[in-house]
This record gives sequence, C-alpha cells and structure tokens, in this order.
Amino acid sequence: MAYDKFKILKSTAVPLPIENIDTDQIIPARFLKATERRGFGDNLFRDWRYYSNNKPKDDFVLNNNKYCGKILVGGKNFGSGSSREHAAWAIYDYGFRCVISSFFADIFKNNCLNIGVLPVQISSDFLEIIFEKIYKDPSTLVTVDLTEQSVKISGSEHYENFQINDYKKNNMLNGYDDIDFLLNLKESIKSFSKKTPL
Repeated sequence: MAYDKFKILKSTAVPLPIENIDTDQIIPARFLKATERRGFGDNLFRDWRYYSNNKPKDDFVLNNNKYCGKILVGGKNFGSGSSREHAAWAIYDYGFRCVISSFFADIFKNNCLNIGVLPVQISSDFLEIIFEKIYKDPSTLVTVDLTEQSVKISGSEHYENFQINDYKKNNMLNGYDDIDFLLNLKESIKSFSKKTPL
C-alpha cells in the first residue's frame, strides 16, 4: 500500500510530554481485532482520552481544541512495550504524519516508517524547547524537512538535524512501502533475470 510522499511537513504540533508511552497506551489491546488499517485513530490513546462511559476527558491534550496538527511531540522512550503494528496504524489513522521524541523503541520506530509516519529523534534539550514553544503559543509551526533531515521551529533560530536509514528515507520521499519499492524495481529484476543463467 503506497502512502503520501513525505518531503517537507510544516504544521502545528500536539504536545504529549509523557515518558515511556507504550503501545498498549497508544492503542489498548481490546481494539486489535480488526485486520484492516482503518478505524484505529478513533481509539488512539483511548483510555487517556475517554472515561469508561465514553465521555471525553477534558484534561487530555487530544480533547483540547487549542492543540492540533499533523505532528505529535512525545516524551522520551515513545512506543515501548509490545511490537503491535496497530500502534503506528492508530497514529497514522488519527492524522499524524510525524512523531517527534528524544528516543523511540526500535520496533515502534520501524513500524512507523513502514506505514508513512516519520519518527524524528532529537536531543532532549531540543525536545524541551519544542514543548516550551508549543505551550507558550499553540499556533507555533514546526517544519520537518526529510530531504535535509532537519527539524526547525518556525520564526526562530532553533533547529536540529536527525538521522534516518537511507532506504527508509528513500521510501518515504517516494511514498513507498516495502512492496512498492520492489514493484518499482520490477523491470530491473526482469532484466537481471534474463541476463542471469539459472
């Protein structure tokens, strides 16, 4: 399944400065029965967003109209816990296209990269600056440039570069998942096959 190409994302951001957010908090286990990737956004952070009677919790950030955007800024060690792909699906389905943190669990990070969500790891100091700017002014824009591998707070001199695997970077720039990447090489594979004896 192809995804939107990711080159430059300029957006307001949603702050969630909680450390060690695990995949069960991102999408509780009772919502993992579906096999398609749609509908998971409704239950993103379900137990933090709603009471047991389905009434929204006013003090949770996703229920606060002041904060919105396609970038989620989380605390250190984001996506720890089980390896469920559904956590990344829920983040994508909700509408986030980038998660910024000072550290990601490896499996969660790869699950995000596989479905078109860019996990951007920055220093703890820069993360605190981003939180500070967002809380001071929720309309603050954050620019994530995948080509340059940089994060910048618009209207300021604050920026930082981030690392990403070259293969995953290429896929995201082109809107490919792993299967799309192989299909894009179809003609090259056929040509190589014809030239290579069995």
